[in-house]
Amino acid sequence: MRIQLWSYNYAPEPQGIAPLSAMLAEALIARGHDVLVVAAHPHYPEPAWGVRVRPYRENRNGVPVLRLPLWPGRSSGLARVRQELTFTAAQSLAAPLLPDADVMIAVTPSFPALAPAMAFSKARGIPWVMWLQDIVTDGAATTGQLSEGPALKAARRFERAAYASASKIVVISDEFRRNLERKGVPADKIVRVFNPSSRQADTPNDVRANAAADRPSVLVMGNIGHSQGLDKIVDAWQDNDELAARGARLVIAGGGVAADDVRARIRTDRVEMTGVLYDEELTPVLREAAIGVVSQRADVAEFNLPSKLMNYMAYGLPVVASVRIGSETGRIVEESGGGWVTDASQPEAFPARVAEALRDGDALADRGECSFRFAHDSFSPTMVAERFVNVIEGMEAGPSGGAGSKLRASSADTVQSRPASNT
Repeated sequence: MRIQLWSYNYAPEPQGIAPLSAMLAEALIARGHDVLVVAAHPHYPEPAWGVRVRPYRENRNGVPVLRLPLWPGRSSGLARVRQELTFTAAQSLAAPLLPDADVMIAVTPSFPALAPAMAFSKARGIPWVMWLQDIVTDGAATTGQLSEGPALKAARRFERAAYASASKIVVISDEFRRNLERKGVPADKIVRVFNPSSRQADTPNDVRANAAADRPSVLVMGNIGHSQGLDKIVDAWQDNDELAARGARLVIAGGGVAADDVRARIRTDRVEMTGVLYDEELTPVLREAAIGVVSQRADVAEFNLPSKLMNYMAYGLPVVASVRIGSETGRIVEESGGGWVTDASQPEAFPARVAEALRDGDALADRGECSFRFAHDSFSPTMVAERFVNVIEGMEAGPSGGAGSKLRASSADTVQSRPASNT
């Protein structure tokens, strides 16, 4: 099949959606499909790759990528809007020049960039799949980026139009599914597919040994935004006497709009901020960790599922989640057996739980093994690609036979040309 993946973020960006989109594109190519990625010039979580004013093409790890320019900026709400709108404009100009495809997968965010995706789908008669990574309107409302008023109402109207336009909507959690159903999206249009882990480990961490180190490391990685509530996590960590006696370190590897606020709370050498770590810079930090941390503010609606959770579990790291009770993150941690959940409305419970886990090497190792097994069964890129293919196969045939029928024909040809097995 000819598949176009429209993703605002793409490798080499080291965190967030970019590694997930790269994993999906590479897995689809490995299955024999013809994939073209349409992405912005790298810019997240910081514009470390400079600025490009013209579109350009590259081949990244076997994946052809068309890069479009944008005006990067995240220092203010206005700068972030400008960044997204300039990308949306570039996408709108590039769309008429793109080749035909059998199906398109459009990742959101970027939220405004769904408009050219919808127009491209309609103009070419191409079915499209929305890959919903964040429910942007809910996130903007609950974090205060947009207050109730005309702008938010317009955004919600556009959101409903996008849901109606998509042939299928792939959501990354069951909570997302419930959110969309409450908004009137038909249940049979929604498919839940967990995000892939963007980092793979052949063997799990030896968390028992890591916990027994002189200064055991507990890792927080990825985006540092307002919704994580890391300022309270840092305060509670530094106030815990047992962790101080152990010399346990809270290592925060990442960047984002709230990074300076979190850094200002540090008053001991037991909290370290490394900044953004790229590619293999992150591997030794992951490998020496005894526990991975996911935090979400209790007063913020669940509008995403942190990708760091999948990556911790892929390394066999037990997880301590400081989240709203009943959240999807907490449910995965508890049902997998891969860690512990604490109530984000009680930040002091987080370091107490970490201290208890570091004391019990057997429990730590057991949770790490459960974490690793669950990631292997649920988060592997190959499995995620297969589920996306299943989504496409299930789509109704369009005027030219539809994505589903074309994919089934392609799969049949592949099966017929495959040599007989001896088993």
